[in-house]
Amino acid sequence: MFIISNQSIMAQNQTNIKGNPLIEEWQTPFQTPPFSKINNKDYKPAIEYAIKEAAKEVLAIANNKEEPSFENTIVALERSGQLLHKITSLFFNLNEANTNDTMQELAVEISPLLTKHSNDIYLNPKLFSRVKNVYENSDNVQMTTEEQMLLRQTYKAFVANGAMIDEKHKDEFRNVSKELSILTLRFNQNVLADNNTYSLVIKDKKDLDGLPQYAVEAASELAKNRKTKGWIFTLDAPSYIPFITYADNRELREQIWRAYNSKGNHNDTNDNKETVIKIVNLRLRLAQLLGYENYAAYNLDNTMAKTQQNVNEFLDDLLLSALPFAKRDLKQVSDYAKSKGFNENIERWDFSYWSEKLKNEKYAINPELIKPYFRLGNVIRGIFALADTLYGLEFRENKNIDKYHNDVSVYEVWDKKQNKFMAVLYMDFFPRESKRGGAWMTNFREQYRQNEGSDVRPLIQMVCNFTKPTSKSPSLLTFEEVNTMLHEFGHCLHGILSECTYSSISGTNVYHDFVELPSQLMENFSTERAFLDMFAEHYNTQEKIPQDLIDKLVAADQYMAGWLFIRQLFFGLIDMNWHSITEPYAGSVEAMEAKASQRAELLPIIEGCMMTTQFGHIFGGGYAAGYYGYKWAEVLDADAFSLFKEKGVFNKSVSTSFRENILSKGGSKDPMLLYKAFRGHTPSKDALLRRCRFIK
Repeated sequence: MFIISNQSIMAQNQTNIKGNPLIEEWQTPFQTPPFSKINNKDYKPAIEYAIKEAAKEVLAIANNKEEPSFENTIVALERSGQLLHKITSLFFNLNEANTNDTMQELAVEISPLLTKHSNDIYLNPKLFSRVKNVYENSDNVQMTTEEQMLLRQTYKAFVANGAMIDEKHKDEFRNVSKELSILTLRFNQNVLADNNTYSLVIKDKKDLDGLPQYAVEAASELAKNRKTKGWIFTLDAPSYIPFITYADNRELREQIWRAYNSKGNHNDTNDNKETVIKIVNLRLRLAQLLGYENYAAYNLDNTMAKTQQNVNEFLDDLLLSALPFAKRDLKQVSDYAKSKGFNENIERWDFSYWSEKLKNEKYAINPELIKPYFRLGNVIRGIFALADTLYGLEFRENKNIDKYHNDVSVYEVWDKKQNKFMAVLYMDFFPRESKRGGAWMTNFREQYRQNEGSDVRPLIQMVCNFTKPTSKSPSLLTFEEVNTMLHEFGHCLHGILSECTYSSISGTNVYHDFVELPSQLMENFSTERAFLDMFAEHYNTQEKIPQDLIDKLVAADQYMAGWLFIRQLFFGLIDMNWHSITEPYAGSVEAMEAKASQRAELLPIIEGCMMTTQFGHIFGGGYAAGYYGYKWAEVLDADAFSLFKEKGVFNKSVSTSFRENILSKGGSKDPMLLYKAFRGHTPSKDALLRRCRFIK
C-alpha cells in the first residue's frame, strides 16, 4: 500500500491553491471578481482551502479562554469565513446565471462540503455555549439596536440549525441537511434541463398568424443560429409568452403550454416528483428534530407573519376578497371569446390569447404599439434617472471592470451629494441556455463595515430574461418586462443604499416577507407620467410616448386584477400545503397540488401539468413556506406608495424617509418598526384592495 505522509498532503494542498485567483486578493477596481482569470478547476480547491481557514477561525472563537462577549464571540463569528463567503457567493451566483455541465457537477460536490462546515459551526457545543452566554446576559450590556439584532439573529440561527438537538440526533440532523443541499440543487438542474430540451419548430408560415413581428423575428433568428429552417420558439419567457398570448394556432398553443407547464414531470432523468417528496419529507424531519410540528412552523418563526395560522388566515382573507373578481374576469373572457365565434370551453392555453384580444379591444393597446417606446437602453436610462430623482444616485458605466459574460453591463453607483461610491452593479438581461429562467437580484459581495470602520460597498448582480435584439431591431421591452426591471432594480436599491455594520443583516438580508417591499414599490412608477417622460420615446422617431397611450396603460393597469391576484394566492396555497404536512408524505404529487390549490382553481386541471415540479422558489430557492410573502409585501407596498401619491411621486421628503427608514437599514431592526417609522402606522390591506379596484 502506498502511503502519503501528512507533510505530502499539506504540500499538495498548497500546490493546488498556489496561483489560484480565487484565493488571491483581487487587485481590481473596487476588488471586483477577475472573472476572465477564473476557471472551473479553481473552485473546488479554493473552497476546500477556504473551509479549512474558516474552520480555524471558528475553532479559535470556541476555544477562546476569555469570558464570552459580544465582540469576541458574536462579532468574531460574523467576521469569520470571509474568504469562503467571497468564493461561494461567486460560484453559486454564476451557477445560476452562466452555468455549464462542469459547474453543475461541482455544485453537487461542493454543497455537501459547505453543509458539513455549517453543521460543524452550529453543532459545536462549546461555541454555542459562548453564544448562549452572551445572549442570556445581554440585558447587562449596553448595545445598539443593530448589535441587539445581530445577537438575536445569531442565537436564533444556532437554535434553528440544531444547536439544542440532543447528541443522539445530531448525526441525523447532519445527514438530513446534507441531503437537502444536494436535492435542491438537483431540482433546479432538472428544471433548467427540461427548459432547454424543448423547442417548437415551425415550418409553415401560416402557423405564425397572430404573432407580433418582434416574436417572429426573434424566432427566425434563433432558427438561423441553430442552423434550422423556419422559426424556433422555446420555453424562455421572451419566446413562450408572445406565443401563448398571440398565436392563432390553438393546437400549437396547447402544445407549448403543456411543455411549459410540465417541466420536471416527464418520468425521465429530469423528473422532479420523487425529488419533491424527498425534499418535503426531509424538511419535515429537520423541523421535527428542532421541536416544530412541521416545516412551516419552523420557517415562519423568523418572519413578520410569525405563525402558520396567521399566514393561512391572510391567504384565506385575500382569497375571499379576490375570488369574485377572478370569476368575473374569467366570465368576461369567456363571453368575449364566444362573441367572436369561439364555441368551446376556455382552456388554460386559451385564456391569455382571448384576454389579450379583449384587452386590445377595450383599451386599444398591444405590444407592437407599446414596445417601440421601451427600448432597453432607454429604460435603463429612465430607471437610473428615477434613482437619481428619488435618491440622488449616479450610474457610471465602467467597461474596464471584468464581467462573466459579454451580455453583461457594469456600472459604478455614486451618491452625488456626498460624492460617495455606493456599489458596483452588474446588469445581465438576455436569455441563454446557461442561465435559469426568471429574474433576480443577488450579491457578489454585501455591504458591511470592517473592524476599523471602513465601509465595504456591495457588488450587486441583477439578472433577467428579456427580449433580445435582432438583426432588424434593438431590444424592445414589453410593458410587463419594464415592470420586472423596476421590480429587480428595487431589490438592487435595497443593496446599494445599505448602511449597516454587519453583512449578515445588511441590504436584502431581511425577513422573507419584508424583502419584496422595496422591489414591489418600484413597480408603482411604471404608469406615472413623470417617470415615463424621463425616457419613454420611440426608438425610431424619438417622439415622446403620447399622453393617450399613457392613459391607456393606466386604464389597463389593473386589467384582469382578480385573475392575476388569484394566481399568486394559488402559488402561496401550494407552498403552505406542502410545508404544513406533519407526517411523511408518500402519495401522488399531482394529488397534493390539486388538493392544495382547488380553492383557487377556476379552470380544469390538465393531467401531466402542474406547478410543483418546477416551483424553483420553494424547492430550489429560499421561499419554502414563504411564497405568501409576495402578497404580504404587496399590502406593504400599496400602503407605502399611497404616501408617495399623496405627497407627490417625486416628493424628496418621502423618498428620503423611505431611504433612511427602509432601504438603508437592511435587517438591522424589526421590519414592522422600520415600516412604522416610514409610514407612521401599521399597514392595512385596504390600500391593496383599492389599487386592485376590489373596493372603492
